[in-house]
Amino acid sequence: MNQFMERAVQLALNNVEEGGQPFGAVLVKDGKIVAEGVNELHKQFDVSGHAELLAIRRAQMELQTNDLSGYIMYASGEPCPMCLTAMYFAGIKEAYFCQSVEDAVAVGLGKSKLIYEDLKKDKQDRQLLMVQMKLTGNVRNPMKIWAEKQ
Repeated sequence: MNQFMERAVQLALNNVEEGGQPFGAVLVKDGKIVAEGVNELHKQFDVSGHAELLAIRRAQMELQTNDLSGYIMYASGEPCPMCLTAMYFAGIKEAYFCQSVEDAVAVGLGKSKLIYEDLKKDKQDRQLLMVQMKLTGNVRNPMKIWAEKQ
């Protein structure tokens, strides 16, 4: 285990001591820690307050960019689908994790596994009902307006 993974695991351990979940993340660029995060669900009552997302948010805010290409994520636990998606959107192409989704399930933290399994299904078969409501009448199309401004 390298120093960055060790730091992510230590963050997770510290978070457990403070009453949080066992997840820590470290975002690295050129061998230096740029941002860190721990799951803060217990502090902020925000389901998006995951370690990886907070590290990404902090880096993007500090650097004033949405592009984190070339950055590496180290996470104490395998990223959930939400965090994984954020890494894709941010341009992160390399991530390492210590404990797997299956390890999380074994201690009662199984939502990630359920979501990963649900996402494999066709939209109509998922647990979350998703229904498209098309633009009608005189409603302006925000995507078309955005495209015209590019």
